Amino acid sequence: MGPLDGKVAVVTGAASGIGLACVTRLAAEGATVVAVDIADDAVRGVAETSGGVAVSADVSRPADWVAVVEAVRNLGGVDLVHLNAGVTTHQGDITALTDDQYRRILAVNVDGVVFGARALVPELIARGGGALVATASLAGLVAFAADPIYALTKHAVVGLVRALALTLTGHGITVNAVCPGLVDTPLVDDVRDALAAAQFPLIPPEAVVEAVLGCMLGEGTGQAVVVQAGREPTPFRFARPPGPRQAGAEGRVPPGLLAAPLDP
Repeated sequence: MGPLDGKVAVVTGAASGIGLACVTRLAAEGATVVAVDIADDAVRGVAETSGGVAVSADVSRPADWVAVVEAVRNLGGVDLVHLNAGVTTHQGDITALTDDQYRRILAVNVDGVVFGARALVPELIARGGGALVATASLAGLVAFAADPIYALTKHAVVGLVRALALTLTGHGITVNAVCPGLVDTPLVDDVRDALAAAQFPLIPPEAVVEAVLGCMLGEGTGQAVVVQAGREPTPFRFARPPGPRQAGAEGRVPPGLLAAPLDP
């Protein structure tokens, strides 16, 4: 028996990279995993190997989330969610960005998280609480000139997680993001040789999953957990912006409206 024995989890982007590593680890810890990916044959193989359930779905399509919800209800509910599916544009030149590149990355990286949360938060509430983790990126915390639109989408994920966490604490649901640097997944295949030549260390997917599991089992919420090669996962500390210089009682912001989660 593992710490997740009897738990039901959903992992998107489950057929490769971080998602595959997450399915493997969660299953090893005792969870039954609903593996979600657009790659039909691959995700079915992942589910068969892990003893879970496969759902072939495009996370950017709201209608496809119906099948995910049906799968978790057939298992009695859901306790853990990892919204992980993501893509890049491989385009650093904004003048060369195509409409298709832009729409695709927004659809997967942003819509896939929003639609996933919208579909599964009610299921977590019905279960009495749980944990939701989204895969963001270090590019969601810093400037990333190699792919500015990728950075845009990951900043959006971090912002959504921090705000959503404030709305769900009363339901016993934690909401966090993991923000890894460059991970050894197919997303870096186009620069893999250059990184190797520069002796730049890639992060094993399993190290990211360790951070995901920490978020799922921990009590922290609204965090952006940085994962770097050779370092322990560390919640990023956001500086608070300056407030208004003067504000009378009539101009005060209602409590909680702009408040950020307290640092752990």
